[in-house]
Amino acid sequence: MEVLAGGGVTTAKGFRAGAVAAGIKKSGDLDLSIVWSDYPARVAGVFTQNKVRAAPVLLSEERVRRRQARGVVVNAGNANACTADQGLANAREMAQLTAAKLGVDADDVVVASTGVIGVQLPMEKIRAGIQSIDLSPDGGARAARAIMTTDLRPKERAVRLTIDGRQGTIGGMAKGSGMIHPNMATMLAFITTDAAVDPIFLQTALREATNVSFNMISVDGDTSTNDTLLVFANGAAGNGLIREGTADAAAFQEALNDVAIDLAKAVARDGEGATKLIEMQVTGAESSEDARKAARAVVSSSLFKAAVYGADPNWGRILCALGYSGANVDAARADIRIGDVYLMRGGEIQSFDRAAAVAQMAGPDVLVSAHLHLGDASARAWGCDLTEGYVDINGRYTT
Repeated sequence: MEVLAGGGVTTAKGFRAGAVAAGIKKSGDLDLSIVWSDYPARVAGVFTQNKVRAAPVLLSEERVRRRQARGVVVNAGNANACTADQGLANAREMAQLTAAKLGVDADDVVVASTGVIGVQLPMEKIRAGIQSIDLSPDGGARAARAIMTTDLRPKERAVRLTIDGRQGTIGGMAKGSGMIHPNMATMLAFITTDAAVDPIFLQTALREATNVSFNMISVDGDTSTNDTLLVFANGAAGNGLIREGTADAAAFQEALNDVAIDLAKAVARDGEGATKLIEMQVTGAESSEDARKAARAVVSSSLFKAAVYGADPNWGRILCALGYSGANVDAARADIRIGDVYLMRGGEIQSFDRAAAVAQMAGPDVLVSAHLHLGDASARAWGCDLTEGYVDINGRYTT
């Protein structure tokens, strides 16, 4: 597997994208985009677990069940959530307009939205915007910027792998900065591949990739109404169909995981107001589920996130989060480290070098480790520090 510098959602063969500033965002930035496959494609999707679900989520879930779609139309600046029947009609019209523009059936178009909740879409702007979008193989970078809301930077990734003796590519883009919490949070992510993939395996592979990436990040504990993660596979690489249980399936899963994890980490790093990325590694857990619970609890702890901001090696906050995580934890056995500095070992508080621990927390990447000494399971989760900037952004989000 090779990481492709500058790669993104249109790096895979047969994919194009484009974006325009339709006037949905107050800033006047790019806010409407299309990602498109020139060939019929298989699609898989994972969506928010919030019981309040935006209109585009309801529509896209319905389309994804068909397991085939040509692409997605995305707007930023307006979530089209809590907008009743009119919101659903508007989402359907977005798909119909895109389908008419590209000469396909409306069922082949998936829809996604992100932004302010409870406001109807400005359909006149969207109608004009969709018509003015030009699609090109190098349009992925513009599309990645167009899906941003409070994000500070676009998030893109692409890798190349060998499947069935041929070169295949997986690329993607994501957005997310606030309302991010494990179990698919407020984020949009779109992944493309030119590999030919069995649709049932594609859905299975996407869920596996989601479980080790987007379901293991947290910024603020809030899960959005609009989370959408889609993968399109158009077969343009010319490989034989990838089916579950084969060597090619394992290689594809590894590459898909890589793209998803990199995009998820970029979301966590770009958390609203954040200055540091937190990576939590849990080892020695009794089960995989326990390892996941423990890792997620630490990166979700507001107290520990604030401590990271202040470079305060307050190990008690780590242990506390492990204890309420729902995982089996025995404080008398646990090891806790920040970087390579042990704060607790075998349940015993260490006389650690405080200056060294502070130094480990001073940079842009903070690694925290906990060995529970109860089993062989492990997991990783990612989050960010909690700063005044988060309050500044969200205290005036609609005003």
